[in-house]
Amino acid sequence: MRTEQKVAVDPAHADEPAGAPGTRTDAAPKQEIRLERLTPEYWRVTVDNPPFNIFGPETIPQLNSVITQIETDPKVKVVVFQSAVPGFFLTHYDFVPPLSATTGISPGATGLPALPDMLVRLSRAPVVSIVSIRGRATGVGSELSLASDMRFASREKAVLSQWEIGAGLVPGGGPMARLPRLIGRGRSLEILLGAQDISGDLAERYGYVNRALPDAELDQFVETLARRIAGFDKQAIAAIKRLVDIPTLPSDIEIGAEWGAFLDSAHRPQAQQNIKRLMEMGLQTKPEVEKRLPYYTGTLAQ
Repeated sequence: MRTEQKVAVDPAHADEPAGAPGTRTDAAPKQEIRLERLTPEYWRVTVDNPPFNIFGPETIPQLNSVITQIETDPKVKVVVFQSAVPGFFLTHYDFVPPLSATTGISPGATGLPALPDMLVRLSRAPVVSIVSIRGRATGVGSELSLASDMRFASREKAVLSQWEIGAGLVPGGGPMARLPRLIGRGRSLEILLGAQDISGDLAERYGYVNRALPDAELDQFVETLARRIAGFDKQAIAAIKRLVDIPTLPSDIEIGAEWGAFLDSAHRPQAQQNIKRLMEMGLQTKPEVEKRLPYYTGTLAQ
């Protein structure tokens, strides 16, 4: 697995160290993830990084802290992930900092690099994880959803996608290992190679999410289910989840291979050129581009 630390996905930062001026790492990070303990047994995690809920190296220690608390708290039984940013659940990786800002982070408890480590630990935690998807779950947002135990989507407002191939990248957060176990080979390849937006309704039909509900009913449904689970015995919850994990979760080797493939793809000149062109079009700055990624990645091939 390659871990070179002086090659950035955005060529403008190719030779900058992680803390170079002009990157977000030269200032104190803002709080992008909020943890609320609604009861000792039921927690809520809110992603709040406007305008697009982009996931970057500054997000990693914040999410890691949340997952560590989920793993180690003796009382929590269920955690719901949601977004505070209209139109966006959680989107792709931040291409402004150099890639070294991420590859320079030490491996996690599993021995995997930081992002796949956190997703693997979330899947295996003795706590039920639920995502409530309202808005775009693109790239890392889709991967966090796939790593969670259950996924519920707004019928009108949820959009899921693995957009990376449109920029010449290989997804790094485990979708090639997780999607086929959920929806089968053909539909997985359609999502990963077609790189199109998947609506809440289609995601439900494919099995990408558990259910798509009318937007007005989503919050109450998730709240009712979470509180119901939170009332059950924690040891029984953990035992059931552990036994379901055996036939359904991918191995660390599979997950690690995807991160290695992502790094390999990110170092290729074509991918760096594609990201540069997308940034020039308005990736990470213009709502039109973030909301229509399949269209803009499609223009790269023209």
